Amino acid sequence: MNEMTETRPATGGTAVRRSLTVAAAAAAALAIWVVAGPVLGAGMHAGGRHVGPVMVVVSSLVAGLAGWGLLAVMERRAKRPARTWAITAAVVLGVSLTGPRSAHGGTFAALTAMHLVVGVIVIAGLAATARGRGRARRQG
Repeated sequence: MNEMTETRPATGGTAVRRSLTVAAAAAAALAIWVVAGPVLGAGMHAGGRHVGPVMVVVSSLVAGLAGWGLLAVMERRAKRPARTWAITAAVVLGVSLTGPRSAHGGTFAALTAMHLVVGVIVIAGLAATARGRGRARRQG
């Protein structure tokens, strides 16, 4: 079948799986925020700003969607898109871990955990949906 006529089931489609991955990453980050902030009493301040639930969810969604976009580009250009994307995303995760350095104590631990959890979920979840070059299909 050619690229234009190939279809996937609606419930198992790549776009659905990727959307669920991005949503799961945001939900996991929010769960960490709930435990660290309101439950354990971490001040959740970093860089002179309060880290609230909206910031946590929006930041996680932006990171996940950016990863999705990067993967889509790599599926069209890279010889081994899943591997190339996972390595690139791991490097980006490593760089992102420098962000929580401005926080202290419980906030530092919570922010570091959020970065790691979002990164691991996004990297593993999106890599599992990667397709080889030339086989990428339109994402709905």
